[in-house]
Amino acid sequence: MLAGMTTEPEQQIGVGTPDSFQRLWTPHRMAYIQGENKPTGPGADDGCPFCSIPAKSDEDGLIIARGERVYAVLNLYPYNGGHLMVVPYRHVADYTELDEAETVELARLTKQAMTALRAASGAHGFNIGLNQGSAAGAGIAAHLHQHIVPRWGGDTNFMPVIGATKVLPQLLADTRAMLADAWPV
Repeated sequence: MLAGMTTEPEQQIGVGTPDSFQRLWTPHRMAYIQGENKPTGPGADDGCPFCSIPAKSDEDGLIIARGERVYAVLNLYPYNGGHLMVVPYRHVADYTELDEAETVELARLTKQAMTALRAASGAHGFNIGLNQGSAAGAGIAAHLHQHIVPRWGGDTNFMPVIGATKVLPQLLADTRAMLADAWPV
């Protein structure tokens, strides 16, 4: 309990009562927390968003680039501005299930994503990785996806560390357009 605070009902701050805090609301995160767009099972026909995204327009699906076997898409719940994923069209769960052509194209689009992110946003570095299985942190374990998270010196501050809130300075649609324009051919 903080000094000066009490749990007495008459001394609690009421709903909507002004106080000294400035709040940055992130209600879009509630969809992620509640599991919206999560598959109902392990199969491609079980509501997998990575299987349905390619049927959408690039703008509606937040697709940045399409390859023959994989595509690059913005993350709906980004860790940082520009956080994207490279995803095979084929519904596979494990990296070892990719065929040689898919593996090569996943690597090529990862390199292109890094190039585009550097050109469009001046990224200083990257976190790149695959979370294999729910035990490893995969939010959608049934469909492989590689995360590419751009990083900048000093991009971690008190907001995500203390406030559990990430401040993103750009709408996803604007980020998608910027990266699609910067994507190397």
